[in-house]
Amino acid sequence: MHNQETLLPYEDDELDDATGTGGLELSERQALRRVPGLSTELTDVTEVEYRQLRLERVVLVGVWTEGTQDDAENSLTELAALAETAGSQVLDGLIQRRSRPDPATYIGRGKVDDLGAVVLSSGADTVICDGELSPSQLRNLEQRTKVKVVDRTALILDIFAQHAKSKEGKAQVELAQLEYLLPRLRGWGESLSRQTGGSGRGGGAGGGVGLRGPGETKLETDRRRIRHRISRLRREIKAMRTVRQTKRARRSRNAVPAVAIAGYTNAGKSSLLNRMTGAGVLVENALFATLDPTTRKATTADGRLYTLSDTVGFVRHLPHQIVEAFRSTLEEVAEADLVVHVVDGTHPDPEEQVRAVHEVLAEVGADRLPELLVVNKTDAADEETLLRLKRLWPEAVFVSAHTGRGLDGLRESVEERLPRPAVEIRAVLPYDRGDLVARVHRQGEVLSTSHLPEGTLVHVRVGEALAAELAPFRSDEGQSVAGTR
Repeated sequence: MHNQETLLPYEDDELDDATGTGGLELSERQALRRVPGLSTELTDVTEVEYRQLRLERVVLVGVWTEGTQDDAENSLTELAALAETAGSQVLDGLIQRRSRPDPATYIGRGKVDDLGAVVLSSGADTVICDGELSPSQLRNLEQRTKVKVVDRTALILDIFAQHAKSKEGKAQVELAQLEYLLPRLRGWGESLSRQTGGSGRGGGAGGGVGLRGPGETKLETDRRRIRHRISRLRREIKAMRTVRQTKRARRSRNAVPAVAIAGYTNAGKSSLLNRMTGAGVLVENALFATLDPTTRKATTADGRLYTLSDTVGFVRHLPHQIVEAFRSTLEEVAEADLVVHVVDGTHPDPEEQVRAVHEVLAEVGADRLPELLVVNKTDAADEETLLRLKRLWPEAVFVSAHTGRGLDGLRESVEERLPRPAVEIRAVLPYDRGDLVARVHRQGEVLSTSHLPEGTLVHVRVGEALAAELAPFRSDEGQSVAGTR
């Protein structure tokens, strides 16, 4: 008994990237990655081909319809980062200049032949297109290239499926995937045969004695099952949304201001939340590393309580299925009192990142909220870029979540923009009402305090509900309604 160690649970403020839940989750994720060159499997031809198929060697294809060549190359570079995040090996990338994508094959028909040659010479097994393809475009490209074709939307959905951890996150991702899959269901070979018969006359591949006649195709059955599953997932997500709304209502009732951290994926939102609150959220240099929203408490310099919420990252052309499925999560932003918009200072096109985030914020009704622009990763950005961004966004705060530089200024900027309670009151609180004194410090803005024989004299600015509770104790100096100090 004397040698037995006692393990104590971590408190929230003791968690960090190395030892907290984020560190453990990151270790778990990295533990699943294949280490090349250490395999003891047989290396005959078929085995090597099988391993390559699992690794998904991909060729990227983009259509450049507007903007500059740099814009097109940045978009394809981002697609490569998405593919690598999903676990693929990028072999090559092609861009075609067109006024609009080809309605049949996405890229021009002559370019399809070039793509087929690149696929053949590189040994790729997948083509990823930088856009959302129609079912006919997918089918035509696969028939011409003889390999699997995936579009940008399916790729992002695949990453979301890998990274979702919570029950709500998994349900949201599955809903988005099924809504994307439903119009793209295809039958191959025997999948199109009747489940209860063949063609009805003479049978078919799936028929036989006693099984001929009318029946439901495998494709129709799959569609019916998917629709049933979609309906069930929507009900589940609606119930989870109610729980989230209840929590938000409780915070609102307690007059706790809410700050939402939003921004482009991999801009450093989770790192910033960890720095400001010690949340211990997973941090990884990858796109969409964290999907599940995290809310933590924070305190201003004068003792007021507020919440900080990390949200799912955004990306240009974020699939509408994702926006709809994650609407209940994104409403955390719409219900906030302040949006801290994090921008990656090292990105080649941060203005495009800001535009893409504003598009999604507008979709969920959060575009009219007060916004504080925060340029992160200043430790890795060059001085010329930072000077240009300071001229472009003079009100922005420049920080480094990695080194901690600028975080004090960020906290001050957040505190300045938090909504201030509207009712100013002086009250003498009896010494046996320590609960009221604590609530005043937690929920209100304390302007001054002093101790009298009969109790604590507080001069505070509080919300209307708390002001009503303090009314019986107000001093002779009375109270006044004030908007701002």
